[in-house]
Amino acid sequence: MRTRLEPETFRLPVDRLRDGYYSDAYFNFTKQLLEERDRHPRVVMQVFQKERSLLGGIDEAIAVLKLCSGRRVNAEWALGWDELDVRALYEGDPISPWEPVLTIEGDYALFAHLETVYLGCVARRSLVMRNVREVKDAAGDKEILFFPARHDHWLVQTGDGWAAHVAGAIGVSTEAQASWWGGRGVGTVPHGLIAAYGGDTVAAARDFAERFAGEMNVTVLVDFENDSVRTALEVAEALGDKLWGVRLDTSENLVDRALLDELGSFRPTGVNPTLVQHVRSALDAAGHEHVKIVVSGGFDAAKIRAFEELGAPVDAYGVGSSLLRGSNDFTADVVEVDGRPCAKVGRRRQPSERLDPVD
Repeated sequence: MRTRLEPETFRLPVDRLRDGYYSDAYFNFTKQLLEERDRHPRVVMQVFQKERSLLGGIDEAIAVLKLCSGRRVNAEWALGWDELDVRALYEGDPISPWEPVLTIEGDYALFAHLETVYLGCVARRSLVMRNVREVKDAAGDKEILFFPARHDHWLVQTGDGWAAHVAGAIGVSTEAQASWWGGRGVGTVPHGLIAAYGGDTVAAARDFAERFAGEMNVTVLVDFENDSVRTALEVAEALGDKLWGVRLDTSENLVDRALLDELGSFRPTGVNPTLVQHVRSALDAAGHEHVKIVVSGGFDAAKIRAFEELGAPVDAYGVGSSLLRGSNDFTADVVEVDGRPCAKVGRRRQPSERLDPVD
């Protein structure tokens, strides 16, 4: 039996959603006019998109319908959910172009004001889910760390983190992103902490590990001085078994000192497979085979595939802003009215045996 997230998970601003605060104005006008004219067409609304993708945000969209469909009666909200027949796919389902992911059947005046909101839920979360799955597929059995929080508004973190989790990301960076499945944010010894220790990566890492090694896998950024091999070795020696991994994050405008004698045979800037190999070889030679290597900085599916094709000894990829790029827009169409086909030219009801009734 497949399950869905409960509506309470999403902490929706129910009153504002009911009042159309987040809705395109013309949907609010539509609801108002239908109610004032006492017009209650029973419609079938069909939601779809035009890409091969993964479905995200569907439980949030259902929560919007459950809690916010209805009408005002003597200033009180009368819920409309029990008057609707809603059918939907599930979080993480693969979806095809034009395939319906959600249908809503019932009095259009009960839910006309919610179209903007439920479409936005599935559009955003499906975009993140599709992008995460693409980088996860590129990385094979390597771990993906979901690091785009700083690249977007904080309000989107919670649902984005859930979408990334469903799509296969092994870790997220904030408590908000992990909250819907009861996880916690993970991270590394950051550049800011190293700077606070006067640029001494070892000192910062030693104190960090002393405090937090029992709570997390301690991973240390080792590019603060642009000498990743030396810094990785120093950190590994200082922390011993308390060190889980080192993270390479060299700026795309810099060449790490370890590569200065090899210029000309490959593109040496930023984090590249040769630098990763140098760090791995140095750690292994010094007896630190247990130390993992995490890479970050401008990674997307194409860059990960390139690293994997070259056999770069990466254990985990930290991926940020690329996971928020692109679009995965959804459309909602009325396709039947009062039992008869009625849709804009070019659209029609698409039958689907995959849609399950929503209780």
